[in-house]
Amino acid sequence: MSPPRVDQSFVHGVIETPAGPVPRVYSFLTRDDRLGTIKVRLGIGRMSYTVDPGLYALRDPLPDDPVFVTANYKLSFDKLREALSGRNGWILVLDTKGINVWCAAGKGTFGTEELLLRISACRLGEIVNHRTLILPQLSAPGVAAFEVKRRSGFSALWGPVEADHIPAFLDSGLKATPAMRIKHFPIAERLVLVPVELMGAIKIGIPILFAFFLISFFLSGISLHAAIQSGLNALLALFLGTMAGAVCTPLFLPWLPGKSFAAKGVLPGIAGSLLFFLVCGNSAPALEIYAWLLLIPAISTYWAMNFTGSSTFTSLSGVRKEMARAVPLQVACGIVGIVLWFSSFLAY
Repeated sequence: MSPPRVDQSFVHGVIETPAGPVPRVYSFLTRDDRLGTIKVRLGIGRMSYTVDPGLYALRDPLPDDPVFVTANYKLSFDKLREALSGRNGWILVLDTKGINVWCAAGKGTFGTEELLLRISACRLGEIVNHRTLILPQLSAPGVAAFEVKRRSGFSALWGPVEADHIPAFLDSGLKATPAMRIKHFPIAERLVLVPVELMGAIKIGIPILFAFFLISFFLSGISLHAAIQSGLNALLALFLGTMAGAVCTPLFLPWLPGKSFAAKGVLPGIAGSLLFFLVCGNSAPALEIYAWLLLIPAISTYWAMNFTGSSTFTSLSGVRKEMARAVPLQVACGIVGIVLWFSSFLAY
């Protein structure tokens, strides 16, 4: 198993240890780090934004300094080292396939076997004097602490939920306050996820919109005027459905009824349908209006459901259960809506 590459952009040399050289990183983020964050937030290269798994030295750590464990998703890695500004330590990065800590723990890539593998591969026992690992609390579902202790001798100590609380956690003698154990999902965290959803919607929406335009053109008897009007209606409907699910649902999440994200996307979707009716109710065929009244909530719940993996509201089993219930309904609404939309051309 290869050690982390030293030619990664955020690595600044190496430090020598009894187990060999270890790449050194610092807590400050460079312009490239922040540019990478922006690109990932926009969905650009999101699945390949990784760091090499293995052990890193934060500044100039000594054998008694703490060992922090994190995922090899670059945003998780950057968040941790930035929170540890001015401190020395060791950062053990697991191979989570580029997935953040919480999602990786749920999917099994941030787990006991991977942790044991990395401890052994980097010969951690020869580098540090103590036998304590500080893991993010959100990784708890994937790691069996007793098994790590039994097979490696290292104790897994759950750190705070938020990386920003780690300095206080360290200063208090590795004790977390009750507030450090609570995961909040504030509006800033919800809205930071919106751009990547919108980028995904644009990628999907453009070909769909083009298809609506072409189909309208031929079904209306080669009428450019009818195709443009139908295309504009489709554009408005897709826009409203996307905004309802990808923007309004996370924005108003605490106040929307229902437990699942799909259910929470229903009300914004209905609001989008009503707005569409107010704008197009007198200018479009009735069947086309009915079609979009069904399709807009379906689109809204689909995009709302994408947030199931971004909060503590759902577990992995909860996500599967939600999808099993919501997807068939979305598909059914989609099929009926499309049939009505086609029928609108046959009726007139």
